[in-house]
Amino acid sequence: MIRILVRALVFLVAAALGILLAGYLLDGVEVQSAGFLTVVIVYAVIQLIISPFITKMAMLHASAFLGGTGLVATFVALLVATLLGDSLTISGAAAWISATVVVWLVTAVGTLVLPFLLVKAGVQSARRAPERPAAG
Repeated sequence: MIRILVRALVFLVAAALGILLAGYLLDGVEVQSAGFLTVVIVYAVIQLIISPFITKMAMLHASAFLGGTGLVATFVALLVATLLGDSLTISGAAAWISATVVVWLVTAVGTLVLPFLLVKAGVQSARRAPERPAAG
């Protein structure tokens, strides 16, 4: 259960970083702080739901597109997140394409790197903690 919660937290943080970075770097992408947490949660839930479906469809009907399923799922999740609130707006085809790539890339790298950083922080914290006497 702890692993699932940690993975969910890692994915949420990575998604938040991706959306923030897209908003910071790209013209045509605006992220409002008021509903940012809602945008991240909606994005993550949609991504979680749609990714297996898109992957299965690609496997059944177009296996050559398996590599692009993450990008398609990211696009769909961003689309739903923009439709469900005013906190994320993406304007123009170039912004949509760029935002999809940026959010997908940051989320993919983040879900690989963040667990290592968490483990490293945990190990360092354990090393700094004073030793407790053995119970007995």
